[in-house]
Amino acid sequence: MRELLDEDTSWTTQILAVSPDNIEGAQKMVDRVTTEAGGPPGFPLLADPHLSVISRYGVFNPEPFNGQPVPHPAVYVIDRTGTVTWKFLNTDARIRAENKDILAAIAQLTNE
Repeated sequence: MRELLDEDTSWTTQILAVSPDNIEGAQKMVDRVTTEAGGPPGFPLLADPHLSVISRYGVFNPEPFNGQPVPHPAVYVIDRTGTVTWKFLNTDARIRAENKDILAAIAQLTNE
């Protein structure tokens, strides 16, 4: 699977994904991505079955999908001080952040 970050950026940047699944459900997602994409995701998938992180970031979706909680698609770029410097949030699950926009936001941190 192609990595989102180049070698230099990967030394200073960590990508994390948060899932409302429990650990077993999150592992199923990793297994599915591994099968479909030809390799595991290039970042950890964190289980948040109690929705505490998802709610804290304001991406909780009150409309379940197939009876399961699904957060709104969101991406946050957070600097070393814990400040959100860029975010993408959309209530339409079909609309996702573009890799080029995420990488530009990360590059902005290294240019400051």
